[in-house]
Amino acid sequence: MLIFRQLIDPQSSTYTYLLADSATREAVLIDPVFEQVRRDTALIKELGLRLLYTIDTHVHADHVTGAWMHKRRSGSQIAISAASGAEGADRYLNHGDRCEFGTRYLEVRATPGHTNGCISLALDDGTMMFTGDCLLIRGTGRTDFQHGDAHAMFRAIHSQIFSQPDTCLLYPAHDYRGLTVTSVGEERSFNPRLGGELCEDDFVGYVTNLRLPHPKQIDIAVPANLKCGVAASDPTQAAEPEWAPLVYTFAGIWEIGPQWLEDNMRSVQIVDVREPDEFNGPLGRIPAARLISLGNLAARAEELTKDRPIVTVCRAGGRSAQATVILRQAGFNDVANLAGGMLRWRAEGRVVENGSE
Repeated sequence: MLIFRQLIDPQSSTYTYLLADSATREAVLIDPVFEQVRRDTALIKELGLRLLYTIDTHVHADHVTGAWMHKRRSGSQIAISAASGAEGADRYLNHGDRCEFGTRYLEVRATPGHTNGCISLALDDGTMMFTGDCLLIRGTGRTDFQHGDAHAMFRAIHSQIFSQPDTCLLYPAHDYRGLTVTSVGEERSFNPRLGGELCEDDFVGYVTNLRLPHPKQIDIAVPANLKCGVAASDPTQAAEPEWAPLVYTFAGIWEIGPQWLEDNMRSVQIVDVREPDEFNGPLGRIPAARLISLGNLAARAEELTKDRPIVTVCRAGGRSAQATVILRQAGFNDVANLAGGMLRWRAEGRVVENGSE
């Protein structure tokens, strides 16, 4: 069984794709974004996967790849087209190569035109293809910089993408309207740049007159991506909290385990965000916990100090997760959620006040 997730970077409208073999738990990540490495790492960890490769479909001009950061964090290998001109990859891909993960693989298809090093990736069973910035949903990549070639793009789309079954689902590297997926049959019929009876000259005339501004990040992104995203500093790593061994979840919440909190409860502010009847109810409460119900937290945040970290608590960890968001919005940086809440705390036999057996 295939594990598949489609992720997005809202800033650049970039899609990142995670694919894994459910039997072996081996995974690949297509077009990772530097700023989203922490998020993607959390998902990979939560799903119990081992990242083998990051694969960039081309040298991006609108964001910096997360390939180097993933390699630094998990030991994954960096893969990119041999024609890309990028330095520092572990594997350079050519047309027809296979990127294997467990019993599955992605086949490399050379699809130049947006850049001379663009590739698309076809899943082994013909059901999915990842088209990078070559073929978009009812559109195509631009061809006016980075050795772009409208003629080459038209031919690559017809020979390498439209040669797939009509039912093959196509996943692009970008979409700026919130669209997520299309198919070969749809694009062959309805793509306004090359669908229906449009010929190569029609396509070339269309894309060479798009008159688009250059991407805002091009002067930063292209040099960095030609080095596979290598950075002199690591802002995501530098931002890791140091006051406790926290875990970052895919939901974007920092969490702390019960054992650490029990051992260090006097060094933090414990804020219980349940209602008063729960705080005084049979589950009990953590010693030194302060009751500020979630609905009142924003208005009463000023009662807390920024001199000590805050751990939020509720029945099962849901309301207290939202409490961390509220507190961060109020300017508190050292905040974490108690994983599992009072249910887990009691299940592990940890100390409580006012609780029933």
